[in-house]
Amino acid sequence: MGIYMQVIIAVLLGFKRNWHIFMGLILGILVGWKFPQENFESLYTVLNFIGEGFINVIQMVVLPLVISAIIIGISNIGDSKQLTKFGSKMLLYYGIITICAVSIAAAAAILLQPGVSARELINNDIAHHIQEYVTNAIQYQKENLTQIFMDIIPKNPFEALATGKMIPVIIFTSIFAVALTRAGEISRPLVSLFESIFAATMKVTDWIMYLAAPGIFALTATAVGSFGLDVFANISKYILAFCAAIAIQFFIVYPLMLKIFSKVPVGKLFGAISEAIMVAFGTASSSATLPLTITCCEKRGISNRICSFVLPLGATLNMDGTAIMQVIAVIFLTQMYGIELTPLLLVEIAVLAIVASSTSAGIPGAGLITIALVLNGIGLTPEQLVIGFSLLFTLERFLDMFRTILNVTSDAVVAAIIADNENELDYELLCGKQVEQKM
Repeated sequence: MGIYMQVIIAVLLGFKRNWHIFMGLILGILVGWKFPQENFESLYTVLNFIGEGFINVIQMVVLPLVISAIIIGISNIGDSKQLTKFGSKMLLYYGIITICAVSIAAAAAILLQPGVSARELINNDIAHHIQEYVTNAIQYQKENLTQIFMDIIPKNPFEALATGKMIPVIIFTSIFAVALTRAGEISRPLVSLFESIFAATMKVTDWIMYLAAPGIFALTATAVGSFGLDVFANISKYILAFCAAIAIQFFIVYPLMLKIFSKVPVGKLFGAISEAIMVAFGTASSSATLPLTITCCEKRGISNRICSFVLPLGATLNMDGTAIMQVIAVIFLTQMYGIELTPLLLVEIAVLAIVASSTSAGIPGAGLITIALVLNGIGLTPEQLVIGFSLLFTLERFLDMFRTILNVTSDAVVAAIIADNENELDYELLCGKQVEQKM
């Protein structure tokens, strides 16, 4: 049996174990299809309330979870040499996966030319003005990149914590955790406090997951019911390019990464995280899915110190699906407005997409917001591309669910590879023998 069929079967078996969440997805799609939003506004008022409430409830555990998990993970590693080894491996694997993602996205967009079929929606004078603006404003990229890097330096970690700016929070927390490990035994009481916070947060997560089925039903129904079908004629190639890139990354890149860098069975890992994959699809939020991703990985044999170190950082910094969307979306816009795509411009778009995706919050819609960083890097703003941007927003919530699957799966793949490399993976648990007995 081929490896890709094993992956599909494993995920389907995972759906069987979590049928209630799967039913929430199916019912949400059916309700959104049969009852479009424009004809049933009162229904969608209720659905929006349920869906947004579910995201808010699960989001409330993200900050304490991320902070406590990073501190515990780094403290458990303890030895600075081990910390350097874990961190360097994590950056290496995340770097390889993300470079593959943006390369595949650029290739798909160039081959399929998604923006060409949408040019008829753009006035020629507007397109000419945009082309001139890009030519004269490329230099803005340097100033923008400098500002991006300045913004992630946590000059006031408490302000960053209060405003939910995850990158500065993670940088400060990581530095603080390293300092705790170097302080020795005197820091142990504080580490124990964060261990208690982590345990309590995971318990709250278990309670919240009782709301998963109705929450995902409401979110999926809202997404399907809110976008129209008429716009697909002009942007069908954009959807095709996006789906092709997502499929290649999911079914080819991730299995190859596991096969080349570890002995982890692809089908077993994908089946183990299938519940997290479904929640990722329903919530379109890698941050909201993070508690469940950690739970799935730990229950299926990946050690706590790997999960608590790799997964929270990945949920914030590693956004393969978002990077794919941003590359394809920006190339779509450049083709739509007739901007010449030089090799240098393509490289700039790819690099900026990696930076912008890393600064995206793990919440629905954040990827399309931070795409402004990529556009600014080539001298544009979303306001100048209002027609093209409105098309992207039409599909944003629906496609966001698919790219969140990629973001969450990528984190689990890297965690599994590092756990295998460091002998921190229980293969009996991964194969599901003990899990099945407990369930």
